[in-house]
Amino acid sequence: MAKGKDKNRSNKPKAEKPEFDQQILDLARVTRVTKGGKQMSFRATVLIGDHRGRVGFGVDKGKDVQMAVNKAVNQAHKTLFSVPIIRETVPHAVMAKYGAAKVLIQPAPRGSGIIAGGAVRVVLEIAGVPNASAKILGRTGNKMNNIKATFDALHCFKVKAKVFKPAEKPVEKKEPAIV
Repeated sequence: MAKGKDKNRSNKPKAEKPEFDQQILDLARVTRVTKGGKQMSFRATVLIGDHRGRVGFGVDKGKDVQMAVNKAVNQAHKTLFSVPIIRETVPHAVMAKYGAAKVLIQPAPRGSGIIAGGAVRVVLEIAGVPNASAKILGRTGNKMNNIKATFDALHCFKVKAKVFKPAEKPVEKKEPAIV
């Protein structure tokens, strides 16, 4: 009998690892007051990322927690974008503002890790940025505004394409003509 159980276990398909990791950043119970009474629902703020430069976030509501999280994950898939990572850090310093939230993100030396706090740290970790320094400026504790300011900052990175391409054939130097 024991062999039969082992045989059945080995035939089960193994669960595949999902492409994106998801992190629930905020889960709030919200109430809407209507003529018929109070209607309670849940608001989920979810970050998704692959730890290789792609990150997105979504905010949505549902009648129960699982429904709110699933709707937020679907919303996050629609906002995915790639963060440029050069020499294991962000390309340059950038500051962005959303509402009262101001976020400053700067490159950091190799091996320093992510020096940030709050929602900015979670966004940079799930995006896969190995080294960066960030600061939330101002006096806001609003996670959603901090996330939106961070995403605005990540969208502001400018990376120059390679301007110089290797020559297909060697360029011959011409000597000046003697007149």
